Amino acid sequence: MKKYGIMVIGCGHIGRQHLKNIYYRDNIQIIATIDKDEESAKLAARKYGSLEYGTDYRKYLTDDRVDIVIIATYTVTHLPILKECAENGKHVLCEKPIASNLADGEEFVRIVKTSKIKVLVAHILRHNKSYIKIREMIRSGAIGELKTVRMVQNHHVLDVERFSNLLKDCSPVLDCGVHYIDVMQWFTDSKVCEVSGVGTKIDSSAPNNDYTIMTFRMENGCVGYYEAGWNRNIESQNMKEFIGTKGRISLVLKEMRANDREEGDLITLYNGESGEYRIINNDSQYKDMYGQVCTLIDMIENNTEGNPTIESVFSAFKTACLAQEAIEKNTIIRL
Repeated sequence: MKKYGIMVIGCGHIGRQHLKNIYYRDNIQIIATIDKDEESAKLAARKYGSLEYGTDYRKYLTDDRVDIVIIATYTVTHLPILKECAENGKHVLCEKPIASNLADGEEFVRIVKTSKIKVLVAHILRHNKSYIKIREMIRSGAIGELKTVRMVQNHHVLDVERFSNLLKDCSPVLDCGVHYIDVMQWFTDSKVCEVSGVGTKIDSSAPNNDYTIMTFRMENGCVGYYEAGWNRNIESQNMKEFIGTKGRISLVLKEMRANDREEGDLITLYNGESGEYRIINNDSQYKDMYGQVCTLIDMIENNTEGNPTIESVFSAFKTACLAQEAIEKNTIIRL
């Protein structure tokens, strides 16, 4: 078994989640943890067994010990770091979204398609067992024809600095919306063809809209909305509901269950014809970071396509960019 050397750039919230889930694997060696705050990099190195730490990732791009670079930095930095990784032959696992605007996103995809390195974008829900299960249920006809999707992902913000920094790059509909646009297109094999919505700054000092609702229509006729807010005054909520002609499926993450969290995520299937409910306890890890790394390793070793492919990544990204634009301009945009 080959042991892959990994450098993690960005030791903040998401970077630490990557490290927590991969550092103890037999086929992984953390070579370096990098952060602009040296103390954060040092702490991550001590906690997760990294051989080295620092503030400069560039010197490791020519280090033969490093096979894979995990980009867990702010969105605006993703493209320039990817360019340098490609120039130095380092494979990449990059956090979403790929960029903060459409032009940079197009350049990101061009580099992925023309370079020899393998690049996987971290659409983590593709590796989540509960979303995989729900996709199977929908595609098997468990709720008939999917007609409506309701999705809510609100954060009651206590770490104001973290979310303020995120908002400098993009609004919640772009930063998190790419996940759920991708999920919908993955579930249905249909594309979003129309987006609109509303947004506002609950906190007047926010650098971007800190509350957004995207509404969408898909080519297969399915409609729905995605609500995302990052604010100290909003209630934390996570709601996913998929409604069809014969019933509905809802998902409650184990962390948000009132009872029986030990059983895993709670998937509820309602049969509209019989009025019966079916409860499915599904053991699932919300963010399977190691699953993503294994997918990238498979791409490297067997020349397989990513999950999602870069085409699927860009489709969700472009749609989210246009949804953000539609919200800002208070208009409807047809793709």
